[in-house]
Amino acid sequence: MSVVQERPKTDLEASVAEARERLDAWTREVVQWHFNPETGCPFWLEFAEGLDWDPRQEIRGYDDLERFGLFQDDWMRGGPVRRWVPNGLADQPIYVFETGGSTGVPKSRISADDFRIDYSMFSEMLSDEGFPRGANWLHLGPSGPRRLRLAIEHLAQVRGGICFCVDMDPRWVIRLIKKGQIDAVEDYKEHVVQQALTLLRAHDDIQCMFTTPKLLEALCEKVSLRQVGIKGVFCGGTEMTSQFHRFAREELLEGAEFVPTYGNTLMGLACHKPFDPADDYMIIYHAPQPRAVLRVVDPDNPDQLVDYGERGRTKLTTLTKEFFMPGFLERDEVIRTRPIPQYPWDGAGDVRPFRKMEANVVEGVY
Repeated sequence: MSVVQERPKTDLEASVAEARERLDAWTREVVQWHFNPETGCPFWLEFAEGLDWDPRQEIRGYDDLERFGLFQDDWMRGGPVRRWVPNGLADQPIYVFETGGSTGVPKSRISADDFRIDYSMFSEMLSDEGFPRGANWLHLGPSGPRRLRLAIEHLAQVRGGICFCVDMDPRWVIRLIKKGQIDAVEDYKEHVVQQALTLLRAHDDIQCMFTTPKLLEALCEKVSLRQVGIKGVFCGGTEMTSQFHRFAREELLEGAEFVPTYGNTLMGLACHKPFDPADDYMIIYHAPQPRAVLRVVDPDNPDQLVDYGERGRTKLTTLTKEFFMPGFLERDEVIRTRPIPQYPWDGAGDVRPFRKMEANVVEGVY
């Protein structure tokens, strides 16, 4: 009788399997937390009352989360927001963060420490050459009810610096665009950029910066990054195309390190695949698994993954003790990419607005 020998796993295959085991274990832990009356949040405890099965007994891994169906967008619009606060965190100071509000009533997400955890983890991905320890930062991006300002401020503090912030309201820009007041949009962008210039010229110890593609381009039209001492630019936004990526590296950065990012209030912060010319400047992200999982699915059948190299819609699952959100269809579409040694799970490349929603999305200064 012949014996079929199994092919030994490659290092990457072994890493993928280990990452999956961690994801399944973390899924079980998070579900136990959110559906336990002592620790869970009112929303999910009430949701469970309408089920004929017990999530704490039957969710044994990530794939089992399909039993919840799709997470509905409107569940997070409006109040009472405390229905999302887990009983296990009821005595903690609670923040509420909102999405951009560019597609109607903003979604609200509660938080205690997730934004700090996410950005502390991300700090480990930054080099000390481009983002020196002890250097000060400039946050040139959306402020107000978004978590981004506090998160970048925490990132600066984790790395031993102080963060200077420019006040910016993208909702005002969106309103101006909808009214066709393009001159006013340009005036507002100029106002924001001038605030940044004032800070950069007054504080020569600002060496690191977060901004959006459009604001980075507008800033570089006014000043040399090298001359004002910027060594690293952490950049995110929906305008982060491969064309802008090439433009930023070849013309705007003047030797500064460029770190593209993809994130939102509901997911947290993804890590980028290290720059590789072979990718032809396509930016590829990997979600902060197991705290968040991105799947690239068939828009018409969101239970079905697309093949590697194919474009699909992003389906997000967030798994933290603060926030549980299984199977949310985002307004983005991406190319599904393969795991890599640094991030042994699927990636998402070439992010753009989902084509069926694109007409309803106004991005403004992003």
